[in-house]
Amino acid sequence: MVEHTGWFDRVATALLIVGTIAVCLPILLALVVVSMPDGQELQAVYFIPGGHFLENMARAWTREDLGRQIVNSLVMAAGITVGKIAICIISAFALVYFQFRYRQIIFWMIFATLMLPIEVRIVPTYEVASNALLPAQQIATFLGFDLNLQWSLLNSYWGLTLPLIASATATFLYRQFFLSVPEELCEAARIDGAGPLTFFFYILLPMSLTTTAALSVILFIYGWNQYLWPLLITTDSSMSTVVVGVAQQIAVDEADPKWNMVMAAAIIATLPPVLVVLLLQRWFVKGLVDAEK
Repeated sequence: MVEHTGWFDRVATALLIVGTIAVCLPILLALVVVSMPDGQELQAVYFIPGGHFLENMARAWTREDLGRQIVNSLVMAAGITVGKIAICIISAFALVYFQFRYRQIIFWMIFATLMLPIEVRIVPTYEVASNALLPAQQIATFLGFDLNLQWSLLNSYWGLTLPLIASATATFLYRQFFLSVPEELCEAARIDGAGPLTFFFYILLPMSLTTTAALSVILFIYGWNQYLWPLLITTDSSMSTVVVGVAQQIAVDEADPKWNMVMAAAIIATLPPVLVVLLLQRWFVKGLVDAEK
């Protein structure tokens, strides 16, 4: 039982108020900037909104092909989310329920990849993405075959998603969840004649829905906020993502950026992840704190 005192409640309330202001103040400033006409964005420091909010939002939507960029970001974030969950849940299932040599070493090798984020391995990853069949071509050359194999992932949805779908964190979380499943449940399924795939699809998957929902929110936001990889992998403006598009609006040569347009585009860019969080909020919280797992 937590004992409450007068001074403790006052300090906690003050900290909550300060934290709320720190989170909401930039959002409020961005909304005020969006409502200002061109050339008067600096007046937003007085937090007095203008009358051009809807007009600027409509201009931002049609400027720089923002709608196309949002579609690209949605495809990228959804592809990364589905790919990471599919690969990680299967790998965790194999590591927990299948007996084979060196499985602990394999798990720690997977977990060690957390020390190699995309920024560290960006150059070799880009080289592989420029020709995904390069390893096969090198093997064929070593065996004496003269083959010209080419499959470039540049400027494609495959290039935006495939290099980012492996996740050691998700594998670790699924592995920990599967280890918490009672062994008696697996024995009962085996006695009933259920094979590995039946046990996986009809028992483990339904039990891991809350974990999957929590991971889906985290992974979707991770994919949506990617900046460096889409910036390198896409040279065609039609394949640019919304995060890259917003950053490019700030970098204007020999001119001040139109901050009302930049803030409008940034607000539009935050709506899809916010919507995902709101839709999956109950499952997200349950997946993080559910003690029955």
